[in-house]
Amino acid sequence: MNLARRERHALCDLALGLGPDAPTLCEGWTARDLVAHLLVRERSPLAGVGIAVPPLAGLTERAMARTAAAPFEKSVASLRGVGLTPFRLPGVEWLANTVEYVVHHEDLRRGQAGWSPRELPQGDEDTLWAQLRFLGRMVARRAGVPLVVRRSDVPAQSLTLLGGDRPAEVIGRPSELVLMLSGRTELADLEWLGDRANLQRLREADLSA
Repeated sequence: MNLARRERHALCDLALGLGPDAPTLCEGWTARDLVAHLLVRERSPLAGVGIAVPPLAGLTERAMARTAAAPFEKSVASLRGVGLTPFRLPGVEWLANTVEYVVHHEDLRRGQAGWSPRELPQGDEDTLWAQLRFLGRMVARRAGVPLVVRRSDVPAQSLTLLGGDRPAEVIGRPSELVLMLSGRTELADLEWLGDRANLQRLREADLSA
């Protein structure tokens, strides 16, 4: 089972264990809202577009409200089942769902008091490092900050996500770098180096858009 699929099941298991009202790192969202978001994204193509296209955000919000009104256990079971959607195709699943489910699983995990970072297998960290080539460059352009990321678990590996003078450098495991580039602030074991002004710009940038 690939990383995206394993994270989907782990998120569903945790959601059931914590219950629908458990907090998450997504501001204003409970576990129920998070599950509804993922279902709308995958099962309601038109409404799901509103996640990325602000003028259609109302469609997404209404679809999420309808989905969240369903029994929580039924919604989680539906999410676990993947469904007959394009997201089931291996290439699409790898590209569109790997980071999505890792980040949202951590949104639920780290939304709870006393969380601690996970130790992911090396193969999973390698998968997330490959994802950074896609995610990271888009995020760095949006932030407008020259940025280099380096692996702490494989020190020889680094990526220049946006070139420029006096880059910010962030060092950590790929799983933590992915969370940082997804706009999360509940992070572990990251080292921030380089130009102070660009580091500040990076920290203040809205990376969750």
